[in-house]
Amino acid sequence: MIAIPATTVANLRDLGDTPLSGGRTVRSGLVFRAGQLDRMDPAADPAVAALGLRTILDFRTDAERADHPDRVPAGARLVVADALADKISATGAPAAAQLKHILADPVVAEEHLGGGKAQALFADTYRSLVSSHSARSAYRTLLTELAADDAGPLLFHCTAGKDRTGWAATVILTLLGADEATVEREYLSVNPAVRQAFAPLIEGFTAQGGDPEIALAIIGVVPEYLAAALDEVAAKYGSMEKYAREGLGVPDDAVARLRERLIA
Repeated sequence: MIAIPATTVANLRDLGDTPLSGGRTVRSGLVFRAGQLDRMDPAADPAVAALGLRTILDFRTDAERADHPDRVPAGARLVVADALADKISATGAPAAAQLKHILADPVVAEEHLGGGKAQALFADTYRSLVSSHSARSAYRTLLTELAADDAGPLLFHCTAGKDRTGWAATVILTLLGADEATVEREYLSVNPAVRQAFAPLIEGFTAQGGDPEIALAIIGVVPEYLAAALDEVAAKYGSMEKYAREGLGVPDDAVARLRERLIA
């Protein structure tokens, strides 16, 4: 995976060059991941302009999109695929969708997320990214868009570009043939960029007496979060291929097209 030195998009990465089985790699220049795009400006950011994006896929909630609407490059279309809609309707907005609000109040954060609660809530959210109807619809949309005959360069994102986006990258890379160690390494590789993007929030939170462990639990990603989702796939479907076919409703021929297009 290649970090792209964009000045107007945080945590922008190309899945290209990720190693796959048989000495192959992911083809570069076709599928990208990032955080929110409310500051995206191709005119002022040559790294973004060079991507030639055709599709933007947004995993965020209604509230997140209203607060920070995407700026979509000319010639690209926006596809909304709210992965947490069902989770919000059932339990309220999970931590993955309200990072900034949580870090604004250390007392509230400690009450709701202290003592290991943050880790448990994120693990539960990751399981819902596999099982909920809205998440399965969102990730079906992602794979369908990537497998389309007329697909061009596509960027998928959420707010921080780590949880909903991290699971999307995991699904894609696993289906393409990346092994577990590679998938986990790529999943964790966003931590420095995410922590840099949210550094002012973390510093403000801890300056007010907030627990650094809570900040790190919700700002970064850890192997246990990814393991929760992978365990859910194993328990419900047995493999990522069956998850794509039976859980997401993506036919085998679409997965075959995706592999043909994205494997170099």
